[in-house]
Amino acid sequence: QEVNNMAYRLAMTMPDCLHKTIESVRKKKMAHWQKNSETNRSWLALNMMTEARAGFRAFNEGPKDNREVDFLELRRKLADAHPWNDDLYRAIMPS
Repeated sequence: QEVNNMAYRLAMTMPDCLHKTIESVRKKKMAHWQKNSETNRSWLALNMMTEARAGFRAFNEGPKDNREVDFLELRRKLADAHPWNDDLYRAIMPS
């Protein structure tokens, strides 16, 4: 109930003032992001080409009750210097 009350009070304020308040609350977080944006962007790009891609595929293509990548098999394959390719994805996808 308290959350609903707070949301209602915020909704009843002037939109631009609310926007400014939210920006002020997020200021430290945004400053941190800006300071680290290059490395964060690089990491995100790399991650989306490997682990996240595998996870999204597992969720999208896996059976309803098993949508997790086999992380142990993934670690084994990477330890054996297996490249990130379709064979690796097939080996770690849920069945």
